[in-house]
Amino acid sequence: MARLVSTRGELTSGRPDRKEGLYLGTELGSEHPRVKAGWPLHGANLWPAEVPELRAAVLDYVAACTRAAHALMEGMALSLGLDADYFRRHYTADPTVLFRIFHYPAEPQHEEERWGVGEHTDYGLLTLLAQDDHGGLQVKTPRGWVEAPPLPGTLVCNIGDMLDRMTGGWYRSTPHRVKNVSGKDRLSFPLFFDPDFAAEVHPLPRGAGADVDEDRARRWDGASVHAFQGTYGDYLLGKVSKVFPELVRRVWERAPTALREETP
Repeated sequence: MARLVSTRGELTSGRPDRKEGLYLGTELGSEHPRVKAGWPLHGANLWPAEVPELRAAVLDYVAACTRAAHALMEGMALSLGLDADYFRRHYTADPTVLFRIFHYPAEPQHEEERWGVGEHTDYGLLTLLAQDDHGGLQVKTPRGWVEAPPLPGTLVCNIGDMLDRMTGGWYRSTPHRVKNVSGKDRLSFPLFFDPDFAAEVHPLPRGAGADVDEDRARRWDGASVHAFQGTYGDYLLGKVSKVFPELVRRVWERAPTALREETP
């Protein structure tokens, strides 16, 4: 699975982003059962022939980040009074892993409204982000927006909407945005570590996490992640349809009839 998205080809909050990217996922061969069944977002990546070394570099990086994400989820499980392997047993034995290479072109500093990507939260459990030294990432806090400057040898970790949902708001998904005002081209490398595409996403066992807070008034989109019912694949495709409406239309045209009928 791979896709190259050009500048302004992706929407956030209904507005075009000022970035372009290479979209990659777990490398699955043609004989994998989900590939043979025609599941959306499953398959082999399309590697650019012009950069033959990219494939090995990306797959090694994705494997290392995935190991780190599993370790982080073990720590979060323990913090919630659960067994360390709770998330792996219920949601991430076969995680949905997506990796993107983003390029934010240099922008004139006086262009106040030209966001590389506008305010949003990530969809899944965790996002591990490597960024270059040009900055531009901002995170929303109770005190307002703050910069998240790059620190050598570190990854930024974003909490996503599904972890917010599972924990009843104990761990909250993090609104963030990007504006490249460095005067130089900016690169970032987010890896999204999410539940199994087929997993039914439910709140954690009673007593783990806080009481459910619908939090619509605080959220950037006015929606509540706690109102969702269904599989993570249902949720993800619903979100992707708003970001890439044309892509989703073409994906579902190719999807098996049974899968289209099962998904609301």
